[in-house]
Amino acid sequence: MSAPQNITLIVDGEENQVTEGTTGADLYGTRREVVVVRVDGELKDLDQPIPAGAKVEAVTIDSADGLNVLRHSTAHVMAQAVQQLRKDSKLGIGPYITDGFYFDFDVDEPFTPEDLKQLEKMMLKIVNSNQRFVRRAVSETEALAEMAGEPYKEELIGLKGHSDEAGEGANIEVGAGELTVYDNVDAKSGEVVWKDLCRGPHLPNTKLISNAYALTRSAAAYWRGNEKNKQLQRIYGTAWPTKDDLKAYQERLAEAERRDHRRLGAELDLFSFPDELGSGLPVFHPKGGTVRKAMEDYSRQRHTEAGYEFVYTPHITKSNLYEVSGHLDWYRDGMFPPMHVDETRDPETGEVVKPGQDYYLKPMNCPMHNLIFRSRGRSYRELPLRLFEFGSVYRYEKSGVVHGLTRVRGMTQDDAHIYCTREQMKDELTTTLNFVLDLLKDYGLDDFFLELSTKDPEKSVGSDEVWDEATRTLAEVAEASGLELVPDPGGAAFYGPKISVQARDAIGRTWQMSTIQLDFNLPERFELEYQAADGSRQRPVMIHRALFGSVERFMGLLIEHYAGAFPAWLAPVQVVGIPVAETFNDYMLEIVAKLRAQGIRAEADLGSDRFPKKIRTASKDKVPFVLIAGGEDAEAGAVSFRFRDGSQDNGIPVDEAVSRIVQAVARRGN
Repeated sequence: MSAPQNITLIVDGEENQVTEGTTGADLYGTRREVVVVRVDGELKDLDQPIPAGAKVEAVTIDSADGLNVLRHSTAHVMAQAVQQLRKDSKLGIGPYITDGFYFDFDVDEPFTPEDLKQLEKMMLKIVNSNQRFVRRAVSETEALAEMAGEPYKEELIGLKGHSDEAGEGANIEVGAGELTVYDNVDAKSGEVVWKDLCRGPHLPNTKLISNAYALTRSAAAYWRGNEKNKQLQRIYGTAWPTKDDLKAYQERLAEAERRDHRRLGAELDLFSFPDELGSGLPVFHPKGGTVRKAMEDYSRQRHTEAGYEFVYTPHITKSNLYEVSGHLDWYRDGMFPPMHVDETRDPETGEVVKPGQDYYLKPMNCPMHNLIFRSRGRSYRELPLRLFEFGSVYRYEKSGVVHGLTRVRGMTQDDAHIYCTREQMKDELTTTLNFVLDLLKDYGLDDFFLELSTKDPEKSVGSDEVWDEATRTLAEVAEASGLELVPDPGGAAFYGPKISVQARDAIGRTWQMSTIQLDFNLPERFELEYQAADGSRQRPVMIHRALFGSVERFMGLLIEHYAGAFPAWLAPVQVVGIPVAETFNDYMLEIVAKLRAQGIRAEADLGSDRFPKKIRTASKDKVPFVLIAGGEDAEAGAVSFRFRDGSQDNGIPVDEAVSRIVQAVARRGN
């Protein structure tokens, strides 16, 4: 055998001479926090040889990629424990997800909370046994032999090369890539004690999982997310680098539970989901309607100031509109089934006078806005034309993903479509992004980053040249904002790339907010034109922009962001007046009348409850200002404030109190 050759690697930005066959473990063996390496942009196990000339970067366990690897490896440990506990269990898929992981199993009986506790103990034994994760590339024939008796794995092997059919989280190499199996190897005996079909990568060993994991819940889930398939049992869990990290996460979960908009929506009497209406179709009660109106009214005001024009479109349309737009080709599964209108025949001759027609509930507003643009001739002098609508749309979300106000089937989008020239495009995108960020800040969100979603070659229309220009322009606008920009490869809509504004709430969770999409394709499909300055006919560029995403979802976010304690300008009831005794009812009613005359949402609690209980009720309802009036206040023409934090400000002249409240609401402080 010839001696190993020296090769050159770029390691963390520096050129290194190493021996051929060098692995990530050789490069970073002294750094326990390094769990995988990034080789030419792709994550690799530490024990894999690195090719000559590669760029190598360390990936630590506390980084985003490192956490994903930790959680994926923990999912394997959990699955090994499940197959020890339930000998008959069959493996589904087990990917990492945000803040955790899950694994699906075909078992005879659902998992119980007691099962989860037992599994956690069994996992700890596996973790402490220091098993190694060892990757093996296998042929399709070998993979089928390795996974004999695992029908779901055998099915995934059969789908190799069909990533769309395999389903999210399948964790197999697809396309022309190889199939890989990961063995869990016992540290003492060297024997394979468990294995799974998986693309990896994984931690070097189970010991790195430590005891900073927890199994959180179990649920039913259809195989590959298809309701026609068998229902499996899914176990969710979480894993973190340290116990302190796990404890902090669990505290965040507890806080999130306290802020859950579904619970607060019921407690504060904001909205409900009557069974008679169907899943994902909320009704807003008077208090919830008041909050929603305040949100919408301010948005309308700001859009008017920014030069948007208001339009209104119907809830249903003939199928042809979505055939032209392409939505029936690309989005049919997300639409409600069509309503068919039968053909009309002449009663005497039987001839068809009017053919039958399918009608659809609209899933989005953009095709109808294109019809408004196309309704008459347009000149370059009208551009940019900014059309805005609070438009109701309907999407047939699967029942498993419907979630309170944040994932509904009937929603109202604050939808805008901007038509401009190619020359105006970049400036308009910049203006739109700044408008979006400023308006979100007015609602109390101020911690943002951006995500750039680019073309999915298998789910797109239009030429590469058009996509490249649109993507490049969006990237330039995003980078100029100064915000962090995160790539989202393949995440674009079928007609064009987009920027998504991601906002962090009061407890650090990330929510996808506004989207700004650049579209050269729908103007082509709808043959939109304007007359240019030289008299020629040109296609406009179309910018899609939803600011809230949907009013319902944004309201759910705000409820959780503020834990139901809305700022004064958004609160359904801004002031409650509580007289100390019935003697002062008329005095309090006069104060409430003055506030109402100034447009303040004020009420007087003149009920039969005792004074302390009225104070508790106002606190429970999270009213921003509670005004109290007793004998001394009435004699002095004054009133006392009680604030949400329990503090008080006594003996304030009535006119001054009214002025304070009016100014606080007008400032829109958050």
